[in-house]
Amino acid sequence: MSWHRGTLVGFDLETTGTDVENDRIVTAALVRLDADGAIAEQRTWLLDPGVAIPEQASAIHGIGTDHARKHGARAVLAVEEIAHAVADVLRSGVPLVVMNARYDLSLLDRECRRHGLPSVDERVGGAPSPVIDPLVIDKHVDKYRKGKRALQALCDHYGVTLDGAHEASADAVAAVRVVRRMGERHRPVGTLPPAELHALQIRAAAEQSASLQAYLRRSDPAAVVEASWPVIPRSR
Repeated sequence: MSWHRGTLVGFDLETTGTDVENDRIVTAALVRLDADGAIAEQRTWLLDPGVAIPEQASAIHGIGTDHARKHGARAVLAVEEIAHAVADVLRSGVPLVVMNARYDLSLLDRECRRHGLPSVDERVGGAPSPVIDPLVIDKHVDKYRKGKRALQALCDHYGVTLDGAHEASADAVAAVRVVRRMGERHRPVGTLPPAELHALQIRAAAEQSASLQAYLRRSDPAAVVEASWPVIPRSR
């Protein structure tokens, strides 16, 4: 059976910003969708990130500093639960769907380091796999399409309804539904076994980064675009 016709688990984070090295998790969601597309299981977390949540981040996901401090779990406890749950999914062999995995999985990795916890890599004994990233796949199968590639744009393009954009569980569900449509529409990726699709995305992400870097270097010779996927290696 093709991967897009089976069970998939969506994962999403909402955070304090866009810097994987320094920003923190505010909310997280892990949502399992069965072969029929119904939500079979859902886990969500609200964290007190231990730092003030910038207004620009709150404007996106709707969580402010006071609310997180009052209602959020201690970050170290929640990060442990999130990393454990993600590792459980990966060990089971069920594909983990993450929009822009390079960001979410890298930030989770840095949160584990920050709190002295085993990383997902350490829990599963290697790089997280199989991961399915709608951003990487879309750029691979339709590289010359103009326009945005954010989750809302992909939902519009593939005919998926996104209710509650930038709410972690809604984004996780939408990402799964988008990759299902991708698998149906683009047979060369839809028929690949998950392990081969994961390997394809490693190559595709590197090619996409190299292309963007070459473009940026027309005006900035020092521009560097991260090529690693699905997790950016830790700096020493």
